[in-house]
Amino acid sequence: MSELSHQDSVKKIAAIIKDVKFAMLTTVTDEGHLHARPMTTQQTEFDGDVWFIGGKDTESVHDMHARPQVNLSYSKPGDGEYVSVNGTAELVEDRAKLDELWSDFYKAYFEGGKEDPNIQLIKINAHGAEFWEGDGKVRTLFALAKGALTGEQAHMGTNETFKL
Repeated sequence: MSELSHQDSVKKIAAIIKDVKFAMLTTVTDEGHLHARPMTTQQTEFDGDVWFIGGKDTESVHDMHARPQVNLSYSKPGDGEYVSVNGTAELVEDRAKLDELWSDFYKAYFEGGKEDPNIQLIKINAHGAEFWEGDGKVRTLFALAKGALTGEQAHMGTNETFKL
């Protein structure tokens, strides 16, 4: 468990997920199975909450309504950065927040535009996160090769877990 302060933990996660376009959102189905699907990351500053726009008629919204515990996964493999965020989903009706998050991109999903009655705001209240930072693809491959040749354990970067 990291000794980072809450504020520093939030900043660390924000820095890693800032430019990641899609997150994998994992929910629990009625059958108790884990199901992950891609969701478009909103370009808002991470403050411990993550927002998405979804459809009220989707399986993911149904799952979150019944079982709000979720997980988000972000990856930037080119930079060797990965984040897993666990939290609780909250289904929100907030016109001002929708106005803030909306972009014309969503017209492809919602025929009625911003007025579509199927729009569902999803707020993920983050409880904890774990991140991994590698030394980059070339350095990681070099460390793996060196470890294979020498028998020494390769240093693969940083891994920290913290509560939010």
